[in-house]
Amino acid sequence: MKDAYSFDLDDTTAKNSYNKMFYSYLKTFNRMELKAIPMSADTGPIGGDLSHEFIILADTGESKIYADKNIFNINIKQYDHSDKSLEKIRKDFSSIYAVTDEKFNQKEFDSKVDKKNQLVTKGIEVGHIFYFGDKYSKPLNCFIDNQEGKKHSVKMGSYGIGVSRLVGAVIEAKYENNIMKWPKSIAPYDVVIIPSINKNNNENLIKAKKIYNELKKQNIDVLLDDVDENMSNKFKKHDLIGIPYQIIVGSKSTNDNFEFKEVNTVSQTMSLSDIMSKLKN
Repeated sequence: MKDAYSFDLDDTTAKNSYNKMFYSYLKTFNRMELKAIPMSADTGPIGGDLSHEFIILADTGESKIYADKNIFNINIKQYDHSDKSLEKIRKDFSSIYAVTDEKFNQKEFDSKVDKKNQLVTKGIEVGHIFYFGDKYSKPLNCFIDNQEGKKHSVKMGSYGIGVSRLVGAVIEAKYENNIMKWPKSIAPYDVVIIPSINKNNNENLIKAKKIYNELKKQNIDVLLDDVDENMSNKFKKHDLIGIPYQIIVGSKSTNDNFEFKEVNTVSQTMSLSDIMSKLKN
């Protein structure tokens, strides 16, 4: 679990801290190529009056969710880090119906969401944020003296991302037809080099090692598959491992040109310099 906490002097600044985390979580999941829906949630035993769960849609999810499909139309790129924009992003998402089964009300769902836009499915909770004011600071006598010498109980918030369950959510979102493709931001490597190895001819392996060294010099995170097995097995293996890009050194490789492909797309023949340029971008 990734945990974070905020401590502020008043409700206004405290809720601004909450909004910052709300925005940061959406940006984090977006960078992982995941569409996370922030949903109004019960605060439960933690308490407070403000809480959101971040849910990734998945048929195997433990939470049943009810939402207006219009929530997927909100583009987070239109917001920035200014206080006004941070408040707006939370209000924009909160204005569209999206709840888990704990807060679901059929009458409210039907009245607020057109039938054609009603989404009922399951999801995996990957993040949760809370604002609980001074529920804990007052009993613990956690006070701060302001400039006038008056004591104020600090206003608190807590924020968490379930790292291990996030891995499962990424797999649910990206694994299809026996092919896995990790988002570039969290992939174990940027690219894998897959040479066709022949016991009687190590020419492709020599080329692959040269490519490996060139990519390492450019600070590109690369894996070299130097295992002596047939190419069919190698392709199946790497389709499951899910490194997003592959360089294939085989019969189609000529001079400085090699097969290059993004997982689950058609390969193309490219020069090593063009491959490095694409990987860097």
